[in-house]
Amino acid sequence: MGLHRHGSDTTHVQRTSGRFDRFASSVARWVGRASAFVIALAIVIVWAVSGPIFHFSDTWQLVINTGTTVLTFLMVFLIQNTLDRDSMALHVKLDELIRVTQEASDSLIGAEKLTEKQLEQIEQQEHENGSASEDGSPVGSGSSPG
Repeated sequence: MGLHRHGSDTTHVQRTSGRFDRFASSVARWVGRASAFVIALAIVIVWAVSGPIFHFSDTWQLVINTGTTVLTFLMVFLIQNTLDRDSMALHVKLDELIRVTQEASDSLIGAEKLTEKQLEQIEQQEHENGSASEDGSPVGSGSSPG
């Protein structure tokens, strides 16, 4: 009975995650449009114009500060979710291209999981291989020019 319950929880988490992913994608697409910028600009203008009406009070300032802080806080998570999924999809596609391209090195599959130092070493090696190919040696041979 406990295993069935666990499976049900997993399904619920997947369903909730799917809903959040769709919501995050929709919001990210919407806020990236010019109309969203115009609306945000209009809100700031209305707020600024209302300053003299409210005598530029602390409450007047607190309204815009609180609003922008809360929106920024929430948007960080929505946009990060969307970027993470886009990045993951891009890596999967690139890995597939590497897999089906004979000249590509399979060692680059999953390179996004390497440390910065490991990536720098690969970049240096690829640069050396590129220099070697300009000299007429085979590309991807791994040998140093000379």
